[in-house]
Amino acid sequence: MATVVADAGPLMALAKLNLLHLLKRLYQQVQFPRSVYEEVVVEGIRRGFDDAYTLQLFLSQESWKPTQVRDVPDALATLSLDQGERESVALALAEDGLLLIDEERGRAAARQLGVTVRGTLGILIHAYRAGLITADQLRLYFGQIEERMDIWISPALCRRLLQKVLD
Repeated sequence: MATVVADAGPLMALAKLNLLHLLKRLYQQVQFPRSVYEEVVVEGIRRGFDDAYTLQLFLSQESWKPTQVRDVPDALATLSLDQGERESVALALAEDGLLLIDEERGRAAARQLGVTVRGTLGILIHAYRAGLITADQLRLYFGQIEERMDIWISPALCRRLLQKVLD
């Protein structure tokens, strides 16, 4: 199994939907930079977000620990990405791994550097194709993403991908 690195977006979205277990089932182990952990768990708990507590518990139960990223390529340092995105791309690049990321600028930067990316919707589609969730569950999760104001994924993208996958 290739290395899988997660940025904040998919971790938060899957925590909000209570679907973090899919990461374990699909990838066995997921790495993430310390800056992503600080953003989604430490800052999330400080701000009282339920999904931050869910994520902290899941990571603790799986013994998944953050990775300190020391080398961020100059090509990433100059882009308008947040620290977590820069470090996630850098870690996936260094590990020659799959990057789980939703943010479009981060996805574009990763692709330019040759990193394979998959977002939250792609993770759910992968889980469906792997037989971990049913078509009805996939519709439900995409519908929840469309309706939630705290998951910033385009409803039009949800509808387009769902139709493509299930038709």
